[in-house]
Amino acid sequence: MGELILSVAARRSSSFAISAVAALVLTGCSEQEKPSSAAPSASQSARPSPTQTSDRTERIEGESVSRAPKPVNDGQVLLSVASKHGNAELPLTKEIGAGMLAIQVNCQGKGTLNVTVDPVGLSFPLECVNEEVSSTYNEVHLKRARSKGTVQITAPSTVRWALTAEQ
Repeated sequence: MGELILSVAARRSSSFAISAVAALVLTGCSEQEKPSSAAPSASQSARPSPTQTSDRTERIEGESVSRAPKPVNDGQVLLSVASKHGNAELPLTKEIGAGMLAIQVNCQGKGTLNVTVDPVGLSFPLECVNEEVSSTYNEVHLKRARSKGTVQITAPSTVRWALTAEQ
């Protein structure tokens, strides 16, 4: 009988907990946020609003894939390429020193471009779109110098890109 009482008490406390959570969730919603019980119509489907942007990083006016991005800092350019398509493995022209290493990439065409800088371990994607230039700037601060390095790009052949690496 003792086990039965514990089981009923456990069910009551679990029912109470579920009710309390449900009450908190419902009271936390405003009138506009309350879920409706009806299935969404075609006009209520989960499509992005016009002000919502895609996951791509950024569009900067005046950027191009026909020329390499201009260096942001007054440092040394280690690599500068323009108007490339698809995959590439590019050696950095000089030793990678300690301090900041920055990579700027512009791309155009449908697909995801991935950048990997070896041996420093910097890697990032850039979502590219048709008819616009997508841009990104990434940097890493290195504690020690590396004698050489490479920038590896993987991208569909439909994606055209330009890149600048600087330190």
